[in-house]
Amino acid sequence: MASIRDIAREAGVGVGTVSRLINGSGYVSEDTKIKIENAMKKFNYTPNELARNLYHKRSGIIAVIVPNIVNPFFSEFVNHVETELFNAGFKMMLCSTTKENNAEHDYLDMLNRHIVDGIITGVHTLDIEEYLKMRKPIVAFDRYLGDHIPVVTVDHKKGGKLAAEALIRSGCKKVLHFKGATKVKSPYHKRHFEFDRVMKENNVETIGYDLDWNRFELCYMKKAIANVFSNEIDFDGVFGVDGLAIECMNEVIKRHKNVPEDVKLVSYDGTYVVDMVEPRLTVIVQPIQELAKEAVRLILELLQGKKYEKKSVVLDVELRQGDTTII
Repeated sequence: MASIRDIAREAGVGVGTVSRLINGSGYVSEDTKIKIENAMKKFNYTPNELARNLYHKRSGIIAVIVPNIVNPFFSEFVNHVETELFNAGFKMMLCSTTKENNAEHDYLDMLNRHIVDGIITGVHTLDIEEYLKMRKPIVAFDRYLGDHIPVVTVDHKKGGKLAAEALIRSGCKKVLHFKGATKVKSPYHKRHFEFDRVMKENNVETIGYDLDWNRFELCYMKKAIANVFSNEIDFDGVFGVDGLAIECMNEVIKRHKNVPEDVKLVSYDGTYVVDMVEPRLTVIVQPIQELAKEAVRLILELLQGKKYEKKSVVLDVELRQGDTTII
C-alpha cells in the first residue's frame, strides 16, 4: 500500500505539501495540486480519514441517542437524521439506551473524549445535572436540558387541543387518555395538559392512564392495553400515540365493538404504522422529517461555534382525518 511519502516522491513535492492538500491546512498551487492528485490516482491512494479528522480535532461522527429504534417514531426520526448528516459530510453513531442503565452517561463521556463531535439526544434517562456541566455541541429533542442546549420540538399544546376537539366533535363522553410520565421536564407534557383542559371545559370525562417512565417498546404497549381491558374500563374515545391507539383499536374490534360508532380514536405522531391498519386512524401528525432537519441544522451550527441561549425550534402539527372519528 502506497504511503504519503510515495505520493510526494511521485509528484516531486515534499511530504508537507501533500499533507497540506489532504488536510486542507494550507495553500497548494493548482499545478502542484494536479500533480499530487495524479500521483494519488496512480497509486490508488486513499487518505487516512481517521488521521485527517484527528488533525482537525474532529471525528466526523455525530451520536444520536434514542430510547430504542423499534418504536416507529424514533426509527423514522433516526432515518431522516442519518440522511441529513450524510448530506452534510458526517457519519451517524446510533445509540439506543434501552438495554443499558448507564448508556446515556457513556455517550456523553465519548463526547468529552472527542470520539464523537456532537450529540442529538431524545432520551430521558440521565439527570439534567449531567448536561448542565457540559459545554459541548448537544441538541435536545423534546426535552429541556439547560438554557445552553437548543431544543427541537413541536407545538404539543396545539396537538392536544386538536385531538380533544376531534373527539368532542365525534360525540365522546368518556375518553381514555394515555399519558406519558411527568418525571422529566419536556415540552410533550403540554399536549396532555391541553387535552385535559379542553375536555374539562367541554364537560367530557377523561380517564387518565399513566404510562411508565421512558417505556416505548411495543410489548409494554400491549401490556398496558391488556391491563385496560382486564380492569373493564369503560370508554367511548381514546387518545394515545400511534402504537397504543392501534393496539387499543385491535382489542376493541376483537370484542365486537364498532369503530367509530362505539369507540372513537385519535393517535399522536403519524408514523408509517398508521398507514398499515384499517380503519384508517385519525392522527395528530408530527413533521418527523422536518424535526430531523432542524436537529441536524442546529448541531452543525454548534460545531461551527455558534452559541445558543434558551433556543427552542417549535414546528407545527396537523390533524389528519381518518375513519376512527366522525366528521
